[in-house]
Amino acid sequence: MKTIIIYEDQELLVVQKPAGIATQTRQLGTLDVESELKNHLAKTTKNPYLAVIHRLDQPVEGLLVFAKTKEAASFLSAQLQQQLLHKRYQALLFSTNPKEIEQVGIFEDYLSKDEKGNHSRVVDSKVKDAKKCSLRYEIIERREQSLLAQIDIQTGRHHQIRVQMSHHNLPILGDQKYGSEESIKLSVEKQIRQVALCATSLEVIHPKTKEKMLFQMEPEFKKKFIIRFTIEEEK
Repeated sequence: MKTIIIYEDQELLVVQKPAGIATQTRQLGTLDVESELKNHLAKTTKNPYLAVIHRLDQPVEGLLVFAKTKEAASFLSAQLQQQLLHKRYQALLFSTNPKEIEQVGIFEDYLSKDEKGNHSRVVDSKVKDAKKCSLRYEIIERREQSLLAQIDIQTGRHHQIRVQMSHHNLPILGDQKYGSEESIKLSVEKQIRQVALCATSLEVIHPKTKEKMLFQMEPEFKKKFIIRFTIEEEK
């Protein structure tokens, strides 16, 4: 099983999703987190219940919570709708002038989703079906052509972080769909094959105990590429 379970009880499961695996898919024979977890539960439970509460894009890694009962699913889904289920991300961004990027910034835009192309873009607020989105970033580290940033989203739109960061000239390395020509070129040079974006922190209120639970993880891309960038810059 590629999905890593970091917490499990009678109500929920919290896991680390690897980059490259879908959270949920309808394609037969295709590996996804949902099917892996159902197989895991089936070892000890007949006809196990599992509900997807939120998702991560297939090329993105990070923390996810799943419900094991209908009551837990309802409770966790309500948290998500009320923005009480807090998620925090880290991303490796491309920039031609890293030193000039503000330490902290807030981006507010309107997104439109193309269902057929599975693609979103920033549009004028007057465009039909445009939805407002907002995020806050803070720079953690600066490199020669890259920035490690912490990102918090106030809305959960389709591909939001990837689209907004790219629109504001800070595309995420490894992002073939929304990256710029320069960021894609650097990603190929550094062998970054997945989107360098990770849901590193997840805070939920437990459905039964009502206690706040905080889960955190280190991004795999950070372990691989930050070290590589550092070595190359010191040469």
